[in-house]
Amino acid sequence: MNGNQHLFIPGPTNIPEPVRQAMNIPMEDMRAPDFPDFVSGLLTDLKKVYRMEAGRVFLFPSSGTGAWESAIQNTLNSGEKVLMSRFGQFSLLWVDMAERLGLDVDLCEVEWGKGVPADDYKSKLAADTSHSIKAVFCTQNETATGVKSDIAAVRAALDETGHPAMLFVDGVSSIASVEFEMDKWGVDLAVSGSQKGFMLPAGLGILGVSDKALEANKAIGNSGMNRCYFSFEDMIKLNDTGYFPYTPATQLLRGLRVSLDMLIEVGMENVWERHNRLAEGVRLAVAAWDGCELVSRGPEWASDTVSAIYTPDGVDARDVISAGFYKYNTSFGTGLNKLMGKAFRIGHLGSLNPVMLCGALSAAEMALTDAGAKIEPGSGVAAAQAHYCATTPSK
Repeated sequence: MNGNQHLFIPGPTNIPEPVRQAMNIPMEDMRAPDFPDFVSGLLTDLKKVYRMEAGRVFLFPSSGTGAWESAIQNTLNSGEKVLMSRFGQFSLLWVDMAERLGLDVDLCEVEWGKGVPADDYKSKLAADTSHSIKAVFCTQNETATGVKSDIAAVRAALDETGHPAMLFVDGVSSIASVEFEMDKWGVDLAVSGSQKGFMLPAGLGILGVSDKALEANKAIGNSGMNRCYFSFEDMIKLNDTGYFPYTPATQLLRGLRVSLDMLIEVGMENVWERHNRLAEGVRLAVAAWDGCELVSRGPEWASDTVSAIYTPDGVDARDVISAGFYKYNTSFGTGLNKLMGKAFRIGHLGSLNPVMLCGALSAAEMALTDAGAKIEPGSGVAAAQAHYCATTPSK
């Protein structure tokens, strides 16, 4: 009777109806003789989204965190040195995982609101003449702070210093939404998840692996970290036959087939452009709200998939989120870690359009007002509307 509950968190994202319908099927035989053709097509088309020709893509029945763990366990040895940076909750968690798996982390601490420090990375790589750093880790899109990082600049730092380290990228909230070029940027391992730009429920960890990373896996053999569930070797052996080493999430795979068809039909460049256009409308709205500002510390850092927004002084962001949920049937993302109570997040990735975002901005304005913010009603919506009217294609 009260209409839909509106979802504007940075994942899970809204699921297109054709994708939802594709998953609404009876259980099927994952050992059926026709299953390999289906799986082969999925893995081939995932490479198109990742923009890779060689290498492999693995699909794990897990969240992106499982794919993170697989990337580390299969290509590095405990005790090896890696270069990482920490500037939000998810880059923080990646550092935590690396340390718990026994890696020697050379850590760059960065102000929350900025991203991967490519210049600092370059200095550290240039100084590492013995090439003790075996991998460089980059969070392309920090979901907690709404910050993007320049992966091409990190690749340039590696190339300019002649450093052979592998390049790991967390693309959980970026791949299938914003520009990502696995081959062009020389990325060796790239992690994503089904619940973001791929417009599915959570449950698939997606990992792109370059030939260089596959060779690293072969080189460590049985001497590397202990691994079983996330073993490359097991996945390769069964994937080569069109199957998986354990029961796959068949319904999610059927949804993924439709999602990939939609992405490829539209073209990845158009997907990237749409996210940028929609995100800019949100950024203009935030600029129009008195006392509010983005957590990202400049336009060069602003994410096209999620905006983290500081509330005005004296306004608890948790009250904004609560009012949005209970009064206006709208879910916003909470502030994580040190941003708890200080910021809320609007996710603008996956299946959405300008009218949906104008609704989100309207709900945010009402919730902000209820929480005590002194903003002009309609100011942000009007700014977004003007942008969308001027930039949205007619077809």
